[in-house]
Formats: sequence, C-alpha cells, structure tokens
Amino acid sequence: MYKQKIWLALVGVVALAGCSDDAAKVSLGLFTTKDVVVSAQQDPIITGVTCHISHVEANLDFSDPSDMSIACRQTGEITAQQMQQIDLSKDGEVVFKTSKSILFKSLKVRRIYDAKTRTLLYLSYSTKETSGSHHHALSTVPLYNTQAWQWATKTE
Repeated sequence: MYKQKIWLALVGVVALAGCSDDAAKVSLGLFTTKDVVVSAQQDPIITGVTCHISHVEANLDFSDPSDMSIACRQTGEITAQQMQQIDLSKDGEVVFKTSKSILFKSLKVRRIYDAKTRTLLYLSYSTKETSGSHHHALSTVPLYNTQAWQWATKTE
C-alpha cells in the first residue's frame, strides 16, 4: 500500500510538471535536463503591460541557475487610474515572484516608475548571489502615446 501511494504521488508530480502556462519551453539538448522557459506575465495593476521572462529550469536539480532575461511591452491601454495605484517610490514594488530553489533563491520582477522620463521600468533579478553576482535584467515601457501620458506630464 505504501509503494502505491508513493507511485501515485510521483505520477501526480509528473502530471503537474507537464501542466504549465508557459509561453515557450525549449530544451537545451538531448543529454541535459535543463530547459529555457519563457513565461508571459501581465502586470497585475498596469494591465496594459505584458512581460516575457525567460529563465533556465533545471529539472532534477535542487536549484535552478540564476540567469534570466526580460522583455516588457505595452499590450493594452495604460491609464492614469492604473498609474495612481502603483508605488511611485525609487525602489518600486515586486509584481512577480517565483521560487528558483529550495534554498531561498527567487526570481523577482520589480516595477519602478521613472518620473523624469515618464517610463515604467521592469527589473528582474535573482535574490541569491551566484558567481559573485546578483543576476539581473531590465526592460522599459514608455508612457508616451498612452492614456497615462497626460497624468505623467502633470505629476512632474
């Protein structure tokens, strides 16, 4: 009975691993258990922005590599009402987070508003230092030609 429960648990884990909402998943080769995964994440407040975040997923490892890339684009309206809801401080706020290891390493994406250039910055970074570096990447979404542009010019 105990072996059946273990078998069912393993089958469940494998089934769940196959179910994902990733935009893409590319194998790094025949003799590796690593894949490049690309997930599409819509900003929960600025819903007119979608970020595509790529990172390496190392199946059967205790920790995934820290390398990542991010590209964010305007995919819908960005309004003054949305902009009024975000953290406008210099360190912004975390909008996405995913665990990369059982040892407290996470991949985070932080939204920061640059008032001087009227641009949203999306900074992805690893919370754990590897090889002497906290890996990070940056993408920007200007407010120009959006509904929020008027709001941005008035808040200087």
